[in-house]
Amino acid sequence: MPTRNSEAVRVAVLADSDTRWKWGALTARRIAPSASVELNGFLLRGRATPTPRQLAEVGVRADAMREVTGNEFLGAVEDGSYDIVILALVGGGVQAVLHGLAALRLPRRPVVVTGYVGVVYEKLADGLLLRHGADVVLANSRHDAERFRAVYEGVGADASAVTEAALPFLGGDPYRPEEGRDTVVFAAQPSVPDSRADRTYLLRRLVEHARLHPRREVLLKLRSKPGEHTTHLEELPYQKLADRLPGGLPPNFRLVYGNMGEVLDRTDLLVTVSSTAALESLHRRIPTAILSDLGVREVLGNHHFLGSGLLTSFDRLDGGYRPVPDADWLARQGVAAGGPPTPSGVGGGSYERAFDAARARVAELLLVPEPAPIAPYYTPSSAPGYLPRILARHHLAPDGTPLVGAAPKTEVTGLRRVVRDAVREVARGAYRHGVQRVAPVIRRMGEL
Repeated sequence: MPTRNSEAVRVAVLADSDTRWKWGALTARRIAPSASVELNGFLLRGRATPTPRQLAEVGVRADAMREVTGNEFLGAVEDGSYDIVILALVGGGVQAVLHGLAALRLPRRPVVVTGYVGVVYEKLADGLLLRHGADVVLANSRHDAERFRAVYEGVGADASAVTEAALPFLGGDPYRPEEGRDTVVFAAQPSVPDSRADRTYLLRRLVEHARLHPRREVLLKLRSKPGEHTTHLEELPYQKLADRLPGGLPPNFRLVYGNMGEVLDRTDLLVTVSSTAALESLHRRIPTAILSDLGVREVLGNHHFLGSGLLTSFDRLDGGYRPVPDADWLARQGVAAGGPPTPSGVGGGSYERAFDAARARVAELLLVPEPAPIAPYYTPSSAPGYLPRILARHHLAPDGTPLVGAAPKTEVTGLRRVVRDAVREVARGAYRHGVQRVAPVIRRMGEL
């Protein structure tokens, strides 16, 4: 497919966490209308900027990678050499970059793509309207596509950018039990649940499950190590709670890290509150359970699984129960789309075809000689009490131009770069210490 500048499609992915980098990079490879893709990674500088260990665990390599501010990214895109820009950011970050790109007034701007890294269970309207203005807003399922269009049409906004696709990291071999293997994996989440009591409860029940089934391997799959952050803040890491658990941990219980796909390769039952790992597990037809122990509540995100047939409790799992997913629910969620059909007939299609519409949409936009200007729903006149605050957080004026003193500077090299990076890492460490040590203490003092 001919592109604007070269034989390879040049893609810039701007991500603000390890999970969003994984989503953005894999999405780039799924939707680029060419077998040849030049993938350029940009990590937005902030509290969740991934560490080298986290990037290695994600396992998706770029042709080039660097850490930037929002304005530095705009400076990198300004030369017009990128065909596609994928914004793998929180909603406010997407909105800021959209306005920043619009303010550049490029004679030939890139195609702008954004979406969600997993299950969309909170702030639906807020997050979607902040993403409005992108050329393509990816929905991970038919269910999400219908909801997204309803939100845009409900406020009178153009909904044509909504494009049905799937989560780009679904895959792996279909589940096959192995004789002598019996592994239960609990997929932890950084902020669900968020209280010490609830997290301690889940840890205790998981440990008790291991003691009840001494021949079963029970794994607590963790997203990050203490001091690291991922998409969400984690004030109470399970590692620290495990160190303080009375009675210690049984020999068949372990804390594990690593790529989720590799962990699922040896999983016989995936248990979680509402992690996107459940969709990965279901896609591979691994037995999957969504916990109802703490209630079925929007704040936990497990309400997303209403009608799935997966909601259950530790009491039932302790007794040997294994949920059976509802076939219609699976189809609407875009999982189990690849591989052989189930007995109910779900899942006979190709997973790759889930991205055909997005790939065709991007190809069509790349051939437009004069792309329409970026036109977000929020403008200084439509949301004067909201938009300027969002842009200011990213050092942009209400018109999308850099605030005074925030313009991108020449790239720092040599000793100055080493010193700068060291200072930034110390600052990040202080921030993370405050989140995981100081903030909880202050909160407890406030409850006295």
